Amino acid sequence: MVRSPSRARSAEAQRLLDLLNALGSTTFRQLLWQRASELDLTYAQSQVLFYVGEHAGCHMGDVAKAFGVTLPAVTHIIDRLEQKQFVLRGDHPGDRRVYVLELTRQGRALVQELHGIQMRSLEKVQSRMTVDDRARVITGLEAFVDAASTGARP
Repeated sequence: MVRSPSRARSAEAQRLLDLLNALGSTTFRQLLWQRASELDLTYAQSQVLFYVGEHAGCHMGDVAKAFGVTLPAVTHIIDRLEQKQFVLRGDHPGDRRVYVLELTRQGRALVQELHGIQMRSLEKVQSRMTVDDRARVITGLEAFVDAASTGARP
């Protein structure tokens, strides 16, 4: 029996979804979120921390746009991160309605710690793969991200 192209794509999409879900529950991810939960840090808060760490001086609207959420949702997350002393919300010199976001010293240290957990865990996984398999994974994921990014554009 020959599968139709659309049925084959559907089966491939399901397999990819299954693999991504399996990857999401692997040990290295669990280690990262175990540490985050020790600090009462939600997934959304940790993602915003990483974003602010990579985009120092960004505005709350930038964060909302990056994650496709509302400004009130970001405000709530930033409020919590500020209470935990991981983020500073400063005034924008040219517009009093806009806040500029920066990580505190503690916030930078936490981002470095969480990133270190990610890197060590991924390096362990990579060490169990051949050089060719690692190259294929990277090439495949680059193509996947490019296709997903292209499809997301208006």
